[in-house]
Amino acid sequence: MSTKISLLIVFFSAAIHAQTTLKGKVLDTNLQPIMGANVYLEGTYDGATSNDKGEYIFTTSEVGNQVLVVSYLSYETKKISGDVSTLSNLEIKLRENVDALDTVVISAGTFEASDNSKVSVLKPLDVVTTASALGDFVGALQTLPGTTTVAEDGRLFVRGGDADETQIFIDGIRVFTPYTPTTNNTPTRGRYSPFLFDGITFSTGGYSAEYGNALSSVLLLNTIDEPDQEKTDIGIMSVGGGLGHTKKWDKTSLSVNATYINLAPYIASFPDRNDWNKPYRAAQGEAVFRQKFASGWLKSYAAFDAASFELTQEDINKPEGFYVKLNNSNFYTNTTYQGLLNKAWSIETGLSYTLASTKLRLDVPKINDHEHSGHLKLKLKKRFSSRFKLNFGAEHFITDFEETYKDESVEASYGFTNHNTAVFAETDLIFNKSFAMKIGLRGDHYTLSNEFKLAPRASIAYKTSPNAQLSVAYGNFYQNASNAYLKFDPSIKTQQTAHYILNYQFVKDNRIFRVEAYRKVYDDLLKYDTSVAGFDSEYSNTGKGYAQGLDLFWRDNKSIKNTDYWLSYSYLDTKRDYQNFPQQATPSFANTHNFSAVGKYWIEAWKSQVGFSYSFASGRPYNNPNSSSFLSDKTKSYNSISLNWAYLISQQKILYVSVNNVLGFKNINGYQFTNTPDNNGNFARRALLPAADQFFFVGFFWTISEDGKDNQLNNL
Repeated sequence: MSTKISLLIVFFSAAIHAQTTLKGKVLDTNLQPIMGANVYLEGTYDGATSNDKGEYIFTTSEVGNQVLVVSYLSYETKKISGDVSTLSNLEIKLRENVDALDTVVISAGTFEASDNSKVSVLKPLDVVTTASALGDFVGALQTLPGTTTVAEDGRLFVRGGDADETQIFIDGIRVFTPYTPTTNNTPTRGRYSPFLFDGITFSTGGYSAEYGNALSSVLLLNTIDEPDQEKTDIGIMSVGGGLGHTKKWDKTSLSVNATYINLAPYIASFPDRNDWNKPYRAAQGEAVFRQKFASGWLKSYAAFDAASFELTQEDINKPEGFYVKLNNSNFYTNTTYQGLLNKAWSIETGLSYTLASTKLRLDVPKINDHEHSGHLKLKLKKRFSSRFKLNFGAEHFITDFEETYKDESVEASYGFTNHNTAVFAETDLIFNKSFAMKIGLRGDHYTLSNEFKLAPRASIAYKTSPNAQLSVAYGNFYQNASNAYLKFDPSIKTQQTAHYILNYQFVKDNRIFRVEAYRKVYDDLLKYDTSVAGFDSEYSNTGKGYAQGLDLFWRDNKSIKNTDYWLSYSYLDTKRDYQNFPQQATPSFANTHNFSAVGKYWIEAWKSQVGFSYSFASGRPYNNPNSSSFLSDKTKSYNSISLNWAYLISQQKILYVSVNNVLGFKNINGYQFTNTPDNNGNFARRALLPAADQFFFVGFFWTISEDGKDNQLNNL
């Protein structure tokens, strides 16, 4: 018996002596103790929690090589390997986890509009509830600072840049013909339905090295990854109708949307200033197919539309008016895939094809355009850590453009085939939650002009307080001349700008304030020596210019109950010498001051949301042949107030009414002068007025969904 007791004593004594005590201290990078950190040996139950001094202590019977794990919420987990005897008396420093929501975000030049973004200036819903936008994503973006009001055009004019200087992408793949056709003094619209997109990134400058061939801006549209349920959407409108349906399977979904627009009944009720032979009508269809895999997404998007109209417009040089007839068809499709290759590597790739055809008659001349365009892209991402990420890739663009021209005495055809190839690389360096940097380099080879251009890009952001940050950005940007000029002379060289941006942003409690100063320097702008560009013009890249200004933005949906509003203001100073300008001047599409105010108010007793939009723009330059100065006269200021009302008849039925320019301001887009002066040497003029001073819209929208709650205005 005594022998057994002696053996037990020896056994327990050996076990006690095999225990190893591990102790140490957990600190942050400022050497402040971290209380509550978990410290343990990986794969065991041996561990402890640090106290208010950051100290921990525990014992273990493990021997040999072990892994000590130290973790704490909002800090990076740290692992230390070694023999258990070396894992004691440690001073362990944890770095803040820069994946946390309060980490600095590089925001210079970029507006995020996404339900999932850390900082969203707009939401996707704003596209269809902003009173002045009429469901057009471009119309909603025109309420943001940095844009210029060019009411007769409808496209995006950004920071002193022409509309051709902005490129649009869907799921990272370029859209070559993003706007519907139109005529003078009637604004165009984007071709694509806002209901198929859940994210918008609008960069007014300094954008990523991933995107090129755009001097001023890029607009990125992202289709919905995965719809939450099956549903059918029905729309009956004063200008037409629409039908959409979403079908879901296990890992697959399909959304289709079709719209028909016919302005004939509307114009019969509200005649405008045009003499319409056949009012505008269009048929549009879109589809998004999605396939989910274990580690990625495959999406295919396709859109087709056909539009036509025929009218006679007032013309000061033609008493009988100017006749315009247009038929246009456009098909765009892209397929993209994004997914993980392993824990550190991911891939994004895609391709697109565009087929566009336009038949245009301008009084006597007949002009037929045909364009085939494509984009192929591959991008790889490597995540070395939460603090260091690398993106790089390559892409290729091809455009085949052909135009035929025929009038009473001339018949000609011209065009070009263009290939652009680019490579790009960009790295995100996040030093801590308060300081981050993005550095990129893009190289483009332009086949037509046989040029290779290197474009460096850089952005830095510093968090000045828990709710505020400063950002700066710089970049070089290049772009081909537009098809309107390349068709006459394909050898025209690329144009370029340099962007310099300083941004301050404050975000707290559903409020956001942004102020951004910028300067753009243009070089190698296109010049020609005739009154209008033609095949007999001499082209050069001797133009130059600048644009500089200040943008302000404030949004608040917290301070006033049931109210959401935003205010934006832009100051623009710009001059350029390009096209056929005899000297440097402010172009006719630029105005000095732009201001927008947008408000939305929910009235619970009425089950309604009412909306308000006000737009102001100072006068734009126009050239007066009665003056000796070039582009020195200005139109009167632009004003427009728009109202809308969305009434929730039932949870899935909405009545929507809107009126643009409700007060009927008599806005003037510019002036047309006679070709020859009168006996006194004066050129007579007429004001270029909008086709209509006001626009009225009424729509009934009905959603049939699985949960019986979803609607087209996102559960008003």
